[in-house]
Amino acid sequence: MSIFKDLIIFEMANSHQGSIEHGVNIIKEMGRIARKYNIKAAVKFQYRDIDTFIHPEYKMRKDVNHIPRFMETKLNFEQFCELVEAVREEGLISISTPFDEQGIEWCIEQGLDVIKIASCSAMDWPLLEEAARSGKPLIISTGGKTLSDIDKIYNFFTHRNCEFALLHCVAEYPAPFERLQLDFIDRMKKRYRDISIGYSGHEDPNDNIVSMLAVAKGATIFERHVGLPTETVRLNAYSMNPEQTEHWVKSIIDAKNMCSLKKEDSKFISQEEIDSLKSLMRGIYAKRTIKKGENVSKEDVFFAMPIQDGQMNSGDFYDGLVATKDYDLNAPIIEKKYTSDIKSARSVIHDAKGMLFEAGIALGKHFEVELSHHYGMKNFRQTGAVIVNLVNREYCKKLVIVLPGQKHPSHMHELKEETFQLLYGDLAITIDGSQKELKQGDMQTVLRNQWHSFSSKNGAIFEEISTTHIKGDSYYADMEIAKKDLMERKTIIKEW
Repeated sequence: MSIFKDLIIFEMANSHQGSIEHGVNIIKEMGRIARKYNIKAAVKFQYRDIDTFIHPEYKMRKDVNHIPRFMETKLNFEQFCELVEAVREEGLISISTPFDEQGIEWCIEQGLDVIKIASCSAMDWPLLEEAARSGKPLIISTGGKTLSDIDKIYNFFTHRNCEFALLHCVAEYPAPFERLQLDFIDRMKKRYRDISIGYSGHEDPNDNIVSMLAVAKGATIFERHVGLPTETVRLNAYSMNPEQTEHWVKSIIDAKNMCSLKKEDSKFISQEEIDSLKSLMRGIYAKRTIKKGENVSKEDVFFAMPIQDGQMNSGDFYDGLVATKDYDLNAPIIEKKYTSDIKSARSVIHDAKGMLFEAGIALGKHFEVELSHHYGMKNFRQTGAVIVNLVNREYCKKLVIVLPGQKHPSHMHELKEETFQLLYGDLAITIDGSQKELKQGDMQTVLRNQWHSFSSKNGAIFEEISTTHIKGDSYYADMEIAKKDLMERKTIIKEW
């Protein structure tokens, strides 16, 4: 599991006040909170070699922002080592934000778990080069960075094969609500799908709505400044005391419980919810005496609540319903719900369109849809595929949609060579007995006369590019399929 998943970062910054004892007390408070709520938590420091980080002529200046605070809270390497040891004793993850190359060396020497890059350093390419070479997992804040800037940062670390995550951040201290722009988390998650996206907050320490909204937006890393007020230590306007930190952590946990799916990759519907809705549904009742064997039309029934056990509800009614027994006036109609091949096909089409919408794939106006139902429409969701035919010239282009849990049986082509590229979901492909799991973006070529099949656990959409597709050039290993006429195992749909 990635170190970034569900990670909560307590940012100490200069809250240690230049005191080892005070810093250890903060760490112990964060450790207590982490254990109380059973969370994966980290304490984060800030590293600077003050001797070289600040220009010699400015070290004693009181009129330059940040410099007096940096000078007053200065700790050396050995003192930070003591704080890192305290973090480890509390069972927390150790992180630091280095602002110079010396700081990165300290991170490496101390064996810190993660290196964090601050927003102000997110395009400091000499520093980023050293961070990339460290081999450590990296977290980069993106405060004040445009989308184009973030693209550069993403590609910089991707090209260097780094394990990294990005944090949405507004670098104002404190950050006003009207400028938080949490919708940008959505944009980042769509644009950088293969990495973790988090949120680094600087808003009012008493507010917990923002953290809950960040969870709802899909953030998986959360960072806030923390400190420990005393008679002589007063926290700044964006740092949380331990009590505020507890409320913040609990709000994140509560939001995750509210947002998380209760069923893998799908919506869980409880029996209580079903019963609640059923109590408001309309059942089908006889408007007249109906004899066994009669065709029942809509004029022969009426819809009313309450619905009885085993009774058809109003949504189950269909033309062609035949009574299997006699019904008296006002009697509940109790018949089996019937699903025709047409209704099954329509349901499949709706699901396929939904997958295309979710994947962000637009088909345009000119295409043909083919339902491959090798064992009939009633078994389509177990075996088959939705094939969208887009181009068939000297070259051929298709989109193949595999529903969740669906398999496509083993077959081969004598005339056609094809290459698949997975665009969405998960896909397992077997070629001449050898199975391969494809990830999004992966490509696989199937040569002529190679037996191949594919399946998906959670659903997949892949593009097929091939030589010309010729009808009758698909040969199936299962003779039950092979002996069927093409019309028996395919349905062509011109519009959906």
